[in-house]
Amino acid sequence: MAEFEHLLGKAEAILGRLESLLPAPTPAADWSAMAWRWQHVHGRGFLQAVAHPHRIGLAELHHLDDQKAIIVRNTEQFLRGLPANNVLLTGARGTGKSSLVKALLTEFSGQGLRLVEVEKQDLHALPEIVELIRVRPERFIVFCDDLSFEAGESGYKALKVVLDGTLAATSDNVLVYATSNRRHLLPEYMNENLETQYIGDEIRPGDSTEEKISLSERFGLWLSFYAFDQEEYLQIARAWLADHGESHWDEDVRRAALQFSLERGARSGRVAYQFARDYAGRLGLAQVKKK
Repeated sequence: MAEFEHLLGKAEAILGRLESLLPAPTPAADWSAMAWRWQHVHGRGFLQAVAHPHRIGLAELHHLDDQKAIIVRNTEQFLRGLPANNVLLTGARGTGKSSLVKALLTEFSGQGLRLVEVEKQDLHALPEIVELIRVRPERFIVFCDDLSFEAGESGYKALKVVLDGTLAATSDNVLVYATSNRRHLLPEYMNENLETQYIGDEIRPGDSTEEKISLSERFGLWLSFYAFDQEEYLQIARAWLADHGESHWDEDVRRAALQFSLERGARSGRVAYQFARDYAGRLGLAQVKKK
């Protein structure tokens, strides 16, 4: 009996050591949140709640009326259980693509809209993510920001599965909204034009081009974003300055906004926002130093 108890104690000690080597269980999703990011612990993925989502209103996004109208309508259809499409937002950097998706969460979270952000390297986990949220009563946008693929990457195959489904039906409470600087998400090369075939009056793209187009075509809606002209940029800069409590606008402020954009080499909503923060901050600092 004593020998048996001795062996039992040894077994328990060994099991205790083995348990210390095993990875801890992944945290359960906090479904009270409005947004999540897909994260990893010891190679196992889980939904991590975003404690403080970036709150931006649709009214704060200027010169995007057409894009806003389309994506808001599509999202309202989705929230009402009506047919709706996955959306691909493409175009110039800093023109409000990501901000528009985040503004949807601000606008519609009270109606059950939720956001799950997935990085490109985690696209292989999309089927797993969809299975996690399929049974939930909320409506989820899977958000893939700044999405693009290089030649040879395979993550786009997992995205194709979620967009179109395989033998299993796609979930009716999930849509994919993705942003990219590339219209077809993959790089395009001059030598691919050599694959194009001309049969009579018909033009048939080569296999490489067809493969690239096949992914972007799985998004039912394409929204294009363009660089702002000078006056549009200035209007956005003025609006952001007012948002920071600086409503004064004169020729000096205008000149400063233009100079800021020249130094950055771009006229975009992002640059206008950065100018407003810089200018309002400098004015605030000067006032503090006067006291």
